[in-house]
Amino acid sequence: MAGNSKRPGARRNPGSKKGASVGSGGQRRKGLEGKGPTPAAKDRVGHPAARKERAAQKRPVSRKPSPRADVVAGRNPVVEALRARTPAEALLVQTRIELDDRLAEAVSLAADQGLTVREVPKSELDAAAADVVHQGLVLIAAPFTYADLGDLIGTQNPLWVVLDQVTDPRNLGAVARSAAAFGATALLIPQRRAAPVTAAAWRTSAGALARLPVCQIGNVSQTLQQLKDAGSFCAGLDADADSTLTDLAQLSDGGLAIVVGAEGRGLSPLVARNCDLVVSIPMTSVTESLNASVAAAIALHWVAHHRAAP
Repeated sequence: MAGNSKRPGARRNPGSKKGASVGSGGQRRKGLEGKGPTPAAKDRVGHPAARKERAAQKRPVSRKPSPRADVVAGRNPVVEALRARTPAEALLVQTRIELDDRLAEAVSLAADQGLTVREVPKSELDAAAADVVHQGLVLIAAPFTYADLGDLIGTQNPLWVVLDQVTDPRNLGAVARSAAAFGATALLIPQRRAAPVTAAAWRTSAGALARLPVCQIGNVSQTLQQLKDAGSFCAGLDADADSTLTDLAQLSDGGLAIVVGAEGRGLSPLVARNCDLVVSIPMTSVTESLNASVAAAIALHWVAHHRAAP
């Protein structure tokens, strides 16, 4: 009878069961655990992106120097820069290049000025000149040392020249030449959206940048306020102004800042508003505007003339 049978049911021999005898052995818990974020393609073994990444790492690194921001390239420009005694670090000459008068003069001038003269392959010159035609000759200019405006702010009866939006280094050099000629205290140039002192500016200044302090300023309007707080009168140059240079004659005795804008654009509106007076240069013929360096030279001569008058 069912239930009364003494025959035992099916039994498993001890030790014949596979796996853990109690529980899952942690298999279910591990299965429920997260496996983390999917790795990037370049980190997956066998992925095309990973193979490309490994190939890039095995590629030999170029030993060419990175392009420099301030170099003079070409035989005539290099000779002119060396004649102007532009501060420089080294002269690079292409190996196995035909010698001519300009190349010989460049090497001689560099040696006289104590510069390092190195023969380098054409590939290194190409990299140093940033693909500018160099004719086998590149001059590495030295960084310019700017003056601190705070050290000059207490000068007696100063004459400041402030540039606004002048981006051509040749204009900068020409203004510096005029400023040095007419006794300016310093030339102030913005750090942004303006030409810094480069080898091109130095060459145009004809060495005036070696005698004239140049200060980099952060904001033109704030600097004008700083100069006004120190007792200087700020006069901007603008072709459309109603006042003229004759109005500056009575201001020649005290501190004066002449603000020069770029040709065409002139002074920025905010800078013009921060000037105590905006003047124009009288002209007899119809001309839209003067070059920034020419306008600065005329204004500086006018001020210097009236300061020297008894």
